[in-house]
Amino acid sequence: MSIELLIENYGLLAIFLGAAFEGETAAFLGGVVAHRGLLPYWAAASAATAGSFAGDQFWFFAGRYAARWSLVRRLLERPALARVTRLLETYPTGFILAFRFLVGLRTISPVVIGTTGISTGKFVVLNAVAALVWGQLFTALGYLFGHGIQQTLGHLPLHRHLLIAVGAAAVVAAAALVLRKMRMSAGHS
Repeated sequence: MSIELLIENYGLLAIFLGAAFEGETAAFLGGVVAHRGLLPYWAAASAATAGSFAGDQFWFFAGRYAARWSLVRRLLERPALARVTRLLETYPTGFILAFRFLVGLRTISPVVIGTTGISTGKFVVLNAVAALVWGQLFTALGYLFGHGIQQTLGHLPLHRHLLIAVGAAAVVAAAALVLRKMRMSAGHS
């Protein structure tokens, strides 16, 4: 079975699951695949949006109803907890709309929000809005990146195109982590 056939058959499920559990890379690759014409753009963006929404709802409900699970307890023991709590207390609506865009806070944030008094209805609505923006943004970035690679390097075989996209996503993620660590070290100085 070719990679193209795998993507056509299972690509939307992969984007959905990737966006639910990992995030940006899955949505970004969904955009690259849509650019290649293997999936419709609207379907890739919708799968990324739905995956992001579902993943964050899961973690919210885990915080709300399953705080005794060892996985949830471990998440709540992470060093980022104080930062998340501080931002959530200061800017509850803005934080719910923005946490998925903050490096290193994506998984822990909905868990922490679930442990607060923020209503489920409010979280569902804000999560849906933020997931829609996030899904469209990262899928569009992947689509534009795919177009840029094609304009620069020509029409590459799909596996090379995807490897370049994964490499670019890894570089961006590594740079974001380095910047975050630099900010955190500067804050402790």
